[in-house]
Amino acid sequence: MASVPLFLVCFLLFSAEMMSMAMEEEELLGLFEVMEALLDDPEWSQAHPQPCTETPWPGVECEVSTDDPQNPIFHITKIHIGPDIVSPPCKSSAYISKSLIKLSYLKTLSIFNCFVDSPVTLPSTLFGSFSSLEHLALQSNPTLNGELPSSLAEVSSLRVLSLSQNSFHGKIPRKIGSLPCLEQLDLSYNNFSGQIPLEIGGLKSLTILDISFNGIEGNLPHSLGQLKQLQKMDLSSNRLDGRIPFDLGMLKRLVLLDLSHNFIVGPIPQSLSDLENLEYLIMDDNPIKARIPFFIGSLLKLKSVSFSRCGLVGPIPNSFSALKNLSALSLDNNSLTGQVPSNLGLLPNLDQLNISNNMLYGVLELNGDFIAKLGERLDVRGNNELCISDLQNKNNISSYLEIPSCMSMRTINGTSIAQGPLEDPAGIKPSWYQSSINSSSSWLDQQLILFTLALNFILTSFNLFSSH
Repeated sequence: MASVPLFLVCFLLFSAEMMSMAMEEEELLGLFEVMEALLDDPEWSQAHPQPCTETPWPGVECEVSTDDPQNPIFHITKIHIGPDIVSPPCKSSAYISKSLIKLSYLKTLSIFNCFVDSPVTLPSTLFGSFSSLEHLALQSNPTLNGELPSSLAEVSSLRVLSLSQNSFHGKIPRKIGSLPCLEQLDLSYNNFSGQIPLEIGGLKSLTILDISFNGIEGNLPHSLGQLKQLQKMDLSSNRLDGRIPFDLGMLKRLVLLDLSHNFIVGPIPQSLSDLENLEYLIMDDNPIKARIPFFIGSLLKLKSVSFSRCGLVGPIPNSFSALKNLSALSLDNNSLTGQVPSNLGLLPNLDQLNISNNMLYGVLELNGDFIAKLGERLDVRGNNELCISDLQNKNNISSYLEIPSCMSMRTINGTSIAQGPLEDPAGIKPSWYQSSINSSSSWLDQQLILFTLALNFILTSFNLFSSH
């Protein structure tokens, strides 16, 4: 008789031991009630009577308890409902059962795109009993509404709170700042209102803060500067106003700062020059109405800078030439003046440049290779006094960029018109200089003027000679 391989014996013994392990009856009953409230399958409990062993389901995960080594049992640690599990689907009357409190070992609860027909709210006393919950993700549920229960602040083990793309409203609970382990807070795409609570500075472990696309108003709290671990801050598309607090310069690990589509005013504080790890600075659609800070050129890790529609004034800083990692720069629809720095065309990774609809002037001195590389991703339109030199205008680049060739522009009384050669494209001639020859004069008229001037000079010289 052949001997049974040792590894097979171990496997069989382990399998037998796993089969003998049971679940606590109350916990198993709680799971059945939770799934019955969510899924469109009244026989789910009959199809999965032993969800941790013999009849598993992909949205449920279990772990073996180590509380009693002599009597190991299974506990439910994860429930996931989402589009990656197509059968059975959520039922139209799906809701969150209060029986969740029976799953005291639950670590992860994630429900995606389940509450789409009937209104659903979070029970106010639901979360206080969870001592193990680490990951709560309720996303893309359009009928999930109401206010956030303050009991969420009692789940001290919570590391991820993601409630994006629902219909929550009301204020962000002040007690949320008492979650010591929270690393990710995503409340984006809801209907939250009121101010960002000052207590948010208590989230010392937070790395991601996303409250974008809500109705949050008021000033940015100075306490945001206490989030020393923060890497992403997205507060875009709200009603925030006032100035950026000096304290944001203390966020040394910040990689993304998005304050776009608010009512923030300038100037940009010098303290932001300390954000040495910043890669994405997005400030579009704010009434900043100030100059582009020179210090941006010292943020050497920047990859994308966007200040579209911010009322910016003054020139484009030459310091941008130091941003070797920059791939996208958007400064369109402002009131920027001066010439376009030619060294922008030397940035090795710049792949998108939009400086349209400003008051930039002079010769566009970006090299041809740079212009060809960017193609349609280079937008310089809407700068009425900006032109491209005749030497640069190969293959009709001026037409492609929708700006005139310098040879087709002429400045008369400070107004640029496409009429005749550009007499002074670089602005070298003094402001009092005016050409005495009308552009519509014929060549014969010009010769007559020159002849008359020469004759007057000869007669004057002859009279002086005769007087002596």
